[in-house]
Amino acid sequence: MSAKSVGIINTTAPYGLSNGQESLDLALATANFGQEVSLFFIDDGVFQLVKYQQPIPEQGKNYSKTFPALTFYDIDDIYVCEQSLNARRLVLTDLCIEVIALPYEELSAHMMQLDHLMRF
Repeated sequence: MSAKSVGIINTTAPYGLSNGQESLDLALATANFGQEVSLFFIDDGVFQLVKYQQPIPEQGKNYSKTFPALTFYDIDDIYVCEQSLNARRLVLTDLCIEVIALPYEELSAHMMQLDHLMRF
């Protein structure tokens, strides 16, 4: 049986909701079971990747330190929306891991090629 490709779309800011932590946990678990995982960060989801986050305890755990572990799980297809970065005045050097920045249209084309998509 061949591996299925799974895309995980992150659209929410890192704190206040558990979506970011849950999507990261899902990515790691899915990859651990041999599935091909691609991550997409769109809209406020790009804030999940910002370096040097220091949330207050009420906001939840700082899970951004887990992102560098993605490479150990062979999760190398990590995409961010260029328009989302620009709208939030962020550049690639503001992020805690290396990503591929693409226009939204190209991100959509990548998503359409995957077997499964999940949005957080």
